[in-house]
Amino acid sequence: MSVIKKRMKAFIFVIAVFISCAILTIIGVMLYGKYQISKIPELTFAEALEYTTKDNADAFITVGIVKDGRASYKTYGENGKELPAELHTYEIGSVTKTFTAALINKAITEEKINIDDKISEYLSLPDGNEYPTIKELLTHSSGYKGYYFERPMISNFFKRRNDFYGITKEMALEKAGDLSMDRASYDFTYSNYGYAVLGLVLEAAYDADYATLVNSFAQNELGLTDTKISDKRGDLGDYWDWEVSDAYLPAGAITSNISDMLSYAQMQIEDNRYFSECHRSLKTINASTEAYKTMGINMDEIGMSWIIDKENSIIWHNGGTENYNCYIGFKLETRDAVVVLSNLAPNYRIPATVLGVKLLLELEN
Repeated sequence: MSVIKKRMKAFIFVIAVFISCAILTIIGVMLYGKYQISKIPELTFAEALEYTTKDNADAFITVGIVKDGRASYKTYGENGKELPAELHTYEIGSVTKTFTAALINKAITEEKINIDDKISEYLSLPDGNEYPTIKELLTHSSGYKGYYFERPMISNFFKRRNDFYGITKEMALEKAGDLSMDRASYDFTYSNYGYAVLGLVLEAAYDADYATLVNSFAQNELGLTDTKISDKRGDLGDYWDWEVSDAYLPAGAITSNISDMLSYAQMQIEDNRYFSECHRSLKTINASTEAYKTMGINMDEIGMSWIIDKENSIIWHNGGTENYNCYIGFKLETRDAVVVLSNLAPNYRIPATVLGVKLLLELEN
Protein backbone atom coordinates (compact mmCIF):
# COMPACT_ATOMS: atom_id res chain seq x y z
CA MET A 1 0.00 0.00 0.00
CA SER A 2 1.37 3.40 -0.99
CA VAL A 3 2.10 6.11 1.55
CA ILE A 4 -0.65 8.27 0.02
CA LYS A 5 -3.24 5.50 0.38
CA LYS A 6 -2.18 4.88 3.98
CA ARG A 7 -2.51 8.56 4.79
CA MET A 8 -5.87 8.73 3.06
CA LYS A 9 -7.11 5.71 5.00
CA ALA A 10 -5.90 7.25 8.26
CA PHE A 11 -7.54 10.55 7.37
CA ILE A 12 -10.86 8.84 6.63
CA PHE A 13 -10.60 6.96 9.93
CA VAL A 14 -10.00 10.19 11.87
CA ILE A 15 -12.96 11.87 10.15
CA ALA A 16 -15.18 8.86 10.93
CA VAL A 17 -14.13 8.96 14.58
CA PHE A 18 -14.75 12.70 14.73
CA ILE A 19 -18.23 12.36 13.21
CA SER A 20 -19.06 9.48 15.56
CA CYS A 21 -17.95 11.51 18.57
CA ALA A 22 -19.98 14.48 17.39
CA ILE A 23 -23.09 12.32 16.98
CA LEU A 24 -22.61 10.75 20.40
CA THR A 25 -22.12 14.21 21.92
CA ILE A 26 -25.35 15.46 20.34
CA ILE A 27 -27.24 12.39 21.55
CA GLY A 28 -25.76 12.86 25.01
CA VAL A 29 -26.80 16.50 25.14
CA MET A 30 -30.33 15.59 24.00
CA LEU A 31 -30.63 12.87 26.61
CA TYR A 32 -29.27 15.17 29.30
CA GLY A 33 -31.70 17.87 28.20
CA LYS A 34 -34.61 15.43 28.44
CA TYR A 35 -33.39 14.37 31.87
CA GLN A 36 -33.24 17.97 33.03
CA ILE A 37 -36.71 18.66 31.61
CA SER A 38 -38.07 15.58 33.38
CA LYS A 39 -37.12 17.14 36.74
CA ILE A 40 -38.88 20.47 36.13
CA PRO A 41 -42.48 19.27 36.74
CA GLU A 42 -41.54 18.28 40.30
CA LEU A 43 -40.17 21.72 41.17
CA THR A 44 -42.28 24.24 43.04
CA PHE A 45 -42.63 27.74 41.64
CA ALA A 46 -40.05 29.02 44.14
CA GLU A 47 -37.59 26.27 43.27
CA ALA A 48 -38.03 26.84 39.54
CA LEU A 49 -37.56 30.58 39.98
CA GLU A 50 -34.39 30.09 42.03
CA TYR A 51 -32.95 27.72 39.44
CA THR A 52 -33.77 30.08 36.57
CA THR A 53 -32.01 33.03 38.22
CA LYS A 54 -29.14 31.00 39.73
CA ASP A 55 -25.86 32.95 39.63
CA ASN A 56 -27.28 35.44 37.12
CA ALA A 57 -26.75 38.96 38.41
CA ASP A 58 -28.54 40.42 35.37
CA ALA A 59 -31.83 38.61 35.98
CA PHE A 60 -34.93 40.68 36.75
CA ILE A 61 -38.13 38.63 36.92
CA THR A 62 -41.25 40.42 38.07
CA VAL A 63 -44.15 38.25 39.16
CA GLY A 64 -47.66 39.54 39.73
CA ILE A 65 -50.81 37.83 40.96
CA VAL A 66 -54.48 38.68 41.17
CA LYS A 67 -56.14 36.83 44.03
CA ASP A 68 -59.47 37.59 45.73
CA GLY A 69 -59.78 40.74 43.66
CA ARG A 70 -56.44 42.15 44.83
CA ALA A 71 -53.31 42.59 42.72
CA SER A 72 -49.77 42.42 44.04
CA TYR A 73 -46.29 41.83 42.67
CA LYS A 74 -42.69 41.10 43.58
CA THR A 75 -39.44 41.40 41.67
CA TYR A 76 -36.74 38.74 41.93
CA GLY A 77 -33.08 38.78 41.00
CA GLU A 78 -30.08 36.49 41.26
CA ASN A 79 -30.78 33.18 43.04
CA GLY A 80 -34.43 34.10 43.49
CA LYS A 81 -33.65 36.92 45.92
CA GLU A 82 -36.49 39.40 46.32
CA LEU A 83 -35.57 42.89 45.13
CA PRO A 84 -37.19 46.27 45.77
CA ALA A 85 -40.59 46.40 44.07
CA GLU A 86 -39.66 48.79 41.27
CA LEU A 87 -41.42 49.07 37.93
CA HIS A 88 -39.25 47.75 35.08
CA THR A 89 -40.03 48.04 31.39
CA TYR A 90 -40.25 44.67 29.62
CA GLU A 91 -40.87 43.60 26.06
CA ILE A 92 -44.04 41.49 26.10
CA GLY A 93 -43.51 39.97 22.65
CA SER A 94 -46.47 37.99 21.37
CA VAL A 95 -48.78 39.11 24.18
CA THR A 96 -49.07 42.06 21.77
CA LYS A 97 -51.30 39.74 19.71
CA THR A 98 -53.95 39.85 22.45
CA PHE A 99 -54.12 43.64 22.01
CA THR A 100 -54.40 43.21 18.24
CA ALA A 101 -57.18 40.68 18.74
CA ALA A 102 -58.99 43.01 21.16
CA LEU A 103 -58.84 45.78 18.54
CA ILE A 104 -60.32 43.37 16.00
CA ASN A 105 -63.09 42.54 18.48
CA LYS A 106 -63.69 46.25 19.01
CA ALA A 107 -63.97 46.72 15.24
CA ILE A 108 -66.43 43.83 15.06
CA THR A 109 -68.67 45.35 17.76
CA GLU A 110 -68.52 48.67 15.91
CA GLU A 111 -69.51 46.84 12.70
CA LYS A 112 -66.34 47.88 10.91
CA ILE A 113 -65.25 44.24 10.45
CA ASN A 114 -67.05 40.92 10.08
CA ILE A 115 -65.15 38.01 11.60
CA ASP A 116 -66.16 35.66 8.77
CA ASP A 117 -65.12 38.03 5.99
CA LYS A 118 -62.08 37.28 3.90
CA ILE A 119 -59.25 39.78 4.12
CA SER A 120 -59.84 40.72 0.50
CA GLU A 121 -62.95 42.57 1.71
CA TYR A 122 -60.64 45.11 3.35
CA LEU A 123 -57.34 44.93 1.50
CA SER A 124 -56.51 45.65 -2.13
CA LEU A 125 -55.52 42.17 -3.31
CA PRO A 126 -55.40 40.49 -6.74
CA ASP A 127 -58.47 38.66 -7.99
CA GLY A 128 -58.32 34.91 -8.54
CA ASN A 129 -56.69 33.92 -5.25
CA GLU A 130 -58.29 32.39 -2.18
CA TYR A 131 -57.74 34.46 0.95
CA PRO A 132 -58.21 33.59 4.64
CA THR A 133 -60.91 35.00 6.87
CA ILE A 134 -60.43 37.27 9.88
CA LYS A 135 -61.39 34.35 12.11
CA GLU A 136 -58.73 32.12 10.55
CA LEU A 137 -56.07 34.75 11.15
CA LEU A 138 -57.15 35.22 14.78
CA THR A 139 -56.93 31.46 15.42
CA HIS A 140 -53.69 30.81 13.51
CA SER A 141 -55.53 28.52 11.11
CA SER A 142 -55.17 30.57 7.93
CA GLY A 143 -52.53 28.36 6.34
CA TYR A 144 -50.01 31.18 6.55
CA LYS A 145 -46.52 30.28 7.74
CA GLY A 146 -45.02 31.83 10.85
CA TYR A 147 -43.28 34.40 8.65
CA TYR A 148 -42.03 34.84 5.10
CA PHE A 149 -38.53 35.77 4.09
CA GLU A 150 -38.01 39.37 3.05
CA ARG A 151 -34.81 41.12 2.00
CA PRO A 152 -34.41 43.22 5.21
CA MET A 153 -33.89 39.98 7.14
CA ILE A 154 -30.40 39.69 5.61
CA SER A 155 -29.13 42.99 6.99
CA ASN A 156 -31.01 42.38 10.25
CA PHE A 157 -29.02 39.18 10.71
CA PHE A 158 -25.66 40.85 10.23
CA LYS A 159 -26.61 43.89 12.31
CA ARG A 160 -28.06 41.67 15.06
CA ARG A 161 -31.43 43.35 14.81
CA ASN A 162 -34.96 42.11 15.27
CA ASP A 163 -35.67 39.80 12.30
CA PHE A 164 -38.79 41.75 11.37
CA TYR A 165 -37.28 45.22 11.46
CA GLY A 166 -37.74 47.08 8.19
CA ILE A 167 -40.30 44.68 6.71
CA THR A 168 -42.81 47.23 5.48
CA LYS A 169 -46.56 47.03 5.25
CA GLU A 170 -46.23 47.16 1.46
CA MET A 171 -44.08 44.02 1.58
CA ALA A 172 -46.60 42.23 3.77
CA LEU A 173 -49.49 43.24 1.51
CA GLU A 174 -47.64 42.14 -1.62
CA LYS A 175 -46.91 38.77 -0.02
CA ALA A 176 -50.60 38.34 0.84
CA GLY A 177 -51.43 38.93 -2.80
CA ASP A 178 -48.96 36.24 -3.87
CA LEU A 179 -50.46 33.57 -1.60
CA SER A 180 -53.55 31.56 -2.46
CA MET A 181 -54.95 29.60 0.49
CA ASP A 182 -57.01 27.16 -1.54
CA ARG A 183 -57.57 24.38 0.99
CA ALA A 184 -60.95 24.14 2.69
CA SER A 185 -59.27 24.34 6.09
CA TYR A 186 -55.83 24.42 7.68
CA ASP A 187 -54.43 23.11 10.93
CA PHE A 188 -53.10 25.37 13.68
CA THR A 189 -49.81 27.01 12.65
CA TYR A 190 -48.67 29.86 14.87
CA SER A 191 -48.25 32.80 12.51
CA ASN A 192 -46.65 36.15 13.21
CA TYR A 193 -47.33 37.00 9.58
CA GLY A 194 -51.05 36.36 10.08
CA TYR A 195 -51.14 39.01 12.79
CA ALA A 196 -49.19 41.39 10.59
CA VAL A 197 -52.02 41.02 8.08
CA LEU A 198 -54.60 41.63 10.83
CA GLY A 199 -52.79 44.90 11.48
CA LEU A 200 -53.29 45.84 7.83
CA VAL A 201 -57.01 45.06 8.14
CA LEU A 202 -57.28 47.26 11.23
CA GLU A 203 -55.55 50.12 9.44
CA ALA A 204 -57.99 49.81 6.56
CA ALA A 205 -61.00 49.67 8.90
CA TYR A 206 -59.99 52.71 10.95
CA ASP A 207 -57.93 54.64 8.38
CA ALA A 208 -55.10 55.01 10.90
CA ASP A 209 -51.73 53.35 11.38
CA TYR A 210 -51.47 50.43 13.78
CA ALA A 211 -49.05 52.12 16.20
CA THR A 212 -51.47 55.01 16.69
CA LEU A 213 -54.42 52.64 17.07
CA VAL A 214 -52.87 50.35 19.66
CA ASN A 215 -51.18 53.13 21.66
CA SER A 216 -54.44 55.04 21.90
CA PHE A 217 -56.38 51.87 22.76
CA ALA A 218 -53.96 50.83 25.51
CA GLN A 219 -53.41 54.24 27.05
CA ASN A 220 -56.65 56.14 26.50
CA GLU A 221 -59.30 53.41 26.52
CA LEU A 222 -57.72 50.84 28.83
CA GLY A 223 -55.79 53.29 31.02
CA LEU A 224 -52.51 51.41 30.59
CA THR A 225 -50.32 54.48 30.51
CA ASP A 226 -46.98 52.65 30.27
CA THR A 227 -48.04 50.19 27.56
CA LYS A 228 -47.09 51.12 24.00
CA ILE A 229 -45.23 50.20 20.84
CA SER A 230 -41.59 50.03 21.85
CA ASP A 231 -39.50 53.16 21.51
CA LYS A 232 -36.49 51.35 23.05
CA ARG A 233 -36.75 53.48 26.17
CA GLY A 234 -36.64 51.55 29.40
CA ASP A 235 -34.41 50.65 32.30
CA LEU A 236 -33.52 47.06 31.36
CA GLY A 237 -32.04 47.69 27.89
CA ASP A 238 -31.47 45.32 24.95
CA TYR A 239 -34.84 46.19 23.41
CA TRP A 240 -35.64 45.29 19.81
CA ASP A 241 -35.45 47.89 17.06
CA TRP A 242 -38.79 48.80 15.46
CA GLU A 243 -40.04 51.40 12.99
CA VAL A 244 -43.62 52.68 13.19
CA SER A 245 -44.02 51.57 9.57
CA ASP A 246 -43.01 47.94 10.26
CA ALA A 247 -45.62 45.39 9.27
CA TYR A 248 -44.95 43.03 12.18
CA LEU A 249 -45.75 45.49 14.98
CA PRO A 250 -49.14 43.78 15.63
CA ALA A 251 -47.36 40.48 16.29
CA GLY A 252 -44.98 41.52 19.04
CA ALA A 253 -43.80 45.12 19.44
CA ILE A 254 -45.35 46.29 22.73
CA THR A 255 -43.45 47.09 25.93
CA SER A 256 -45.10 47.38 29.34
CA ASN A 257 -44.56 46.95 33.08
CA ILE A 258 -46.07 44.81 35.82
CA SER A 259 -48.51 47.46 37.04
CA ASP A 260 -50.12 47.77 33.61
CA MET A 261 -50.03 44.03 32.95
CA LEU A 262 -51.76 43.27 36.25
CA SER A 263 -54.46 45.79 35.34
CA TYR A 264 -54.69 44.08 31.97
CA ALA A 265 -55.04 40.69 33.68
CA GLN A 266 -57.83 42.04 35.89
CA MET A 267 -59.66 43.24 32.78
CA GLN A 268 -59.56 39.68 31.46
CA ILE A 269 -61.28 38.18 34.51
CA GLU A 270 -63.92 40.90 34.67
CA ASP A 271 -66.90 41.16 32.37
CA ASN A 272 -65.02 43.59 30.16
CA ARG A 273 -66.61 44.48 26.84
CA TYR A 274 -63.30 44.47 25.02
CA PHE A 275 -62.15 41.04 26.14
CA SER A 276 -65.03 38.73 27.13
CA GLU A 277 -65.67 37.66 23.56
CA CYS A 278 -61.94 37.17 22.95
CA HIS A 279 -61.89 34.27 25.41
CA ARG A 280 -64.67 32.30 23.72
CA SER A 281 -63.38 29.23 21.93
CA LEU A 282 -63.38 29.58 18.14
CA LYS A 283 -61.45 26.46 17.21
CA THR A 284 -60.19 23.17 18.66
CA ILE A 285 -56.45 22.97 17.96
CA ASN A 286 -54.92 20.24 20.18
CA ALA A 287 -51.54 21.87 19.63
CA SER A 288 -49.69 20.96 22.85
CA THR A 289 -46.06 20.05 22.22
CA GLU A 290 -44.47 17.12 24.04
CA ALA A 291 -42.44 19.57 26.11
CA TYR A 292 -45.58 21.45 27.10
CA LYS A 293 -47.40 18.23 27.97
CA THR A 294 -44.50 17.25 30.22
CA MET A 295 -44.94 20.56 32.06
CA GLY A 296 -48.71 20.14 32.32
CA ILE A 297 -49.37 22.96 29.85
CA ASN A 298 -52.13 22.42 27.31
CA MET A 299 -53.15 24.09 24.07
CA ASP A 300 -56.59 22.60 23.52
CA GLU A 301 -58.60 25.41 21.93
CA ILE A 302 -58.14 29.00 20.85
CA GLY A 303 -60.27 32.13 20.94
CA MET A 304 -59.27 35.51 19.56
CA SER A 305 -55.55 34.87 20.06
CA TRP A 306 -55.99 33.52 23.62
CA ILE A 307 -55.02 29.86 24.16
CA ILE A 308 -57.44 27.72 26.15
CA ASP A 309 -56.14 24.94 28.42
CA LYS A 310 -59.32 22.99 29.14
CA GLU A 311 -57.75 20.48 31.52
CA ASN A 312 -56.50 23.20 33.87
CA SER A 313 -59.26 25.72 33.03
CA ILE A 314 -56.60 28.29 32.17
CA ILE A 315 -56.75 30.92 29.44
CA TRP A 316 -53.28 32.15 28.57
CA HIS A 317 -50.80 33.70 26.20
CA ASN A 318 -47.05 34.06 26.30
CA GLY A 319 -44.48 36.16 24.52
CA GLY A 320 -40.81 36.11 23.73
CA THR A 321 -38.24 38.28 22.01
CA GLU A 322 -34.48 37.80 21.85
CA ASN A 323 -33.89 39.04 25.39
CA TYR A 324 -37.30 38.84 27.09
CA ASN A 325 -40.09 36.38 27.73
CA CYS A 326 -43.38 36.66 29.56
CA TYR A 327 -46.65 34.95 30.45
CA ILE A 328 -50.16 35.98 31.38
CA GLY A 329 -52.71 33.39 32.46
CA PHE A 330 -56.00 33.42 34.32
CA LYS A 331 -58.84 31.22 35.52
CA LEU A 332 -62.29 32.70 34.99
CA GLU A 333 -63.89 30.37 37.56
CA THR A 334 -61.68 31.43 40.47
CA ARG A 335 -60.80 34.88 39.07
CA ASP A 336 -57.13 34.20 39.76
CA ALA A 337 -54.47 35.55 37.40
CA VAL A 338 -50.68 35.44 37.12
CA VAL A 339 -48.28 37.62 35.16
CA VAL A 340 -44.58 36.80 34.78
CA LEU A 341 -42.26 39.32 33.09
CA SER A 342 -38.65 38.29 32.56
CA ASN A 343 -35.61 39.94 31.00
CA LEU A 344 -34.16 36.53 30.11
CA ALA A 345 -34.31 34.86 26.71
CA PRO A 346 -37.20 32.41 26.12
CA ASN A 347 -34.81 29.44 25.93
CA TYR A 348 -32.91 30.36 29.09
CA ARG A 349 -33.45 27.63 31.70
CA ILE A 350 -37.12 27.65 32.75
CA PRO A 351 -39.27 30.09 30.75
CA ALA A 352 -41.92 32.44 32.11
CA THR A 353 -44.69 30.20 30.75
CA VAL A 354 -43.69 27.30 32.98
CA LEU A 355 -43.16 29.58 35.99
CA GLY A 356 -46.56 31.19 35.42
CA VAL A 357 -48.49 27.94 35.16
CA LYS A 358 -46.81 26.57 38.28
CA LEU A 359 -47.75 29.64 40.29
CA LEU A 360 -51.31 29.80 38.96
CA LEU A 361 -51.94 26.18 39.91
CA GLU A 362 -50.34 26.70 43.31
CA LEU A 363 -52.65 29.67 43.95
CA GLU A 364 -55.63 27.40 43.42
CA ASN A 365 -54.29 24.70 45.72
